[in-house]
Amino acid sequence: MTAPAPSQAEFAELVATRRDLHAHPELGFAEHRTAALVAERLGGLGYAVKTGVGRTGVVGTLRGTGPAGGRGERTVLLRADMDALPIEEANEVAYRSTAPGVMHACGHDAHVAIALAVARRLAAARSAWQGTVKFAFQPAEESGNGAATMIADGVLDAPTVDAVFGLHVINTIPIGTIAATSGAIMGSVDDFTIRIRGKGGHAAMPQDTADPILAAAHVVTALQSLVSRSADPFDHLVVSVTRINAGTAANVIPEEAVLSGTVRSMGGRLHAEMPERLTAIANSVAGGLGCSATVDYVRYTPTTVNDEAMTALVARVAADVVGAKNVLTGARMLGGEDFAFFLQRVPGCFAWIGSRNAVKGYDAPHHSPRFDIDEEAMLIGVELLERVTREYLR
Repeated sequence: MTAPAPSQAEFAELVATRRDLHAHPELGFAEHRTAALVAERLGGLGYAVKTGVGRTGVVGTLRGTGPAGGRGERTVLLRADMDALPIEEANEVAYRSTAPGVMHACGHDAHVAIALAVARRLAAARSAWQGTVKFAFQPAEESGNGAATMIADGVLDAPTVDAVFGLHVINTIPIGTIAATSGAIMGSVDDFTIRIRGKGGHAAMPQDTADPILAAAHVVTALQSLVSRSADPFDHLVVSVTRINAGTAANVIPEEAVLSGTVRSMGGRLHAEMPERLTAIANSVAGGLGCSATVDYVRYTPTTVNDEAMTALVARVAADVVGAKNVLTGARMLGGEDFAFFLQRVPGCFAWIGSRNAVKGYDAPHHSPRFDIDEEAMLIGVELLERVTREYLR
């Protein structure tokens, strides 16, 4: 790869910031310490700082003072998510989480460190670029659609944002690679809850009951037909039942069983029909076994769709950072990402920065209690975001 050449001091600050945040993780809409740190750093760099955006988000705005370009002034938004996950960390490292049951198990600590380093670089070179850069340090990506709350609070306004960029360190691709894929890159997130009502009774006399657990088991099996027999094999669709709650004793058939799960998709006809199709299956299967079903289906996060032109810009800059052979243009996954809300409003690109290094032991999956990253990935992230921003504003 073509390695970035930051100063030792810059890398040391990146690592120190990331490890400080890693040791003090905060859940969605509770990122008070993180937000205070971000606001103080941005203010010290000369940014106009606004706090409490989208509840606990922070926005830093800076206008370049460089010579006018041929395209007029533009405004670009760079986003970094701040929240952690409700996971007990298992890593035995000096920067291990000090918050019981809370951990940065997805790399958001690295995203904040990267964005602050880019903010520092852009402030230092303010006279060399024209336009406006906004940094959105966003709460609650994991569980609260914090992007939507920031948009509702006007993060894309005053001045109006023309393009948006974000990134995510990722342990599914190796250190030294960048993924910039046009079009749909991450799945929509739908959640569902199915309540199956039956007739309870003695477990030794099932003939006098309508067993909701039996009905629930058949519903789980039937739901898989949505993927195996209803979805186009070339579409991306996942239906996962992730929780079943029922019963209180070994000798009692309960009155109710509750199923919860998620649907992930890249869009298409079946995704549009999913609430009706899932409800029909639950009702018919449960009804056939003497039970009834009610379904609560929630559209939570839309598909993340990168703009073609903005992705081409990111891929071109990425080739300069890590070499063309290390730029991936076909990477996709069905994990959800609320950056999708920004991309629904403004053209932009969400890129992935490879952080996997199996040789050093950095290969645990995201949301694992042993998740950690090769911190050199942050150097690549800084280089990419700064260059993309200046190239777009030029």
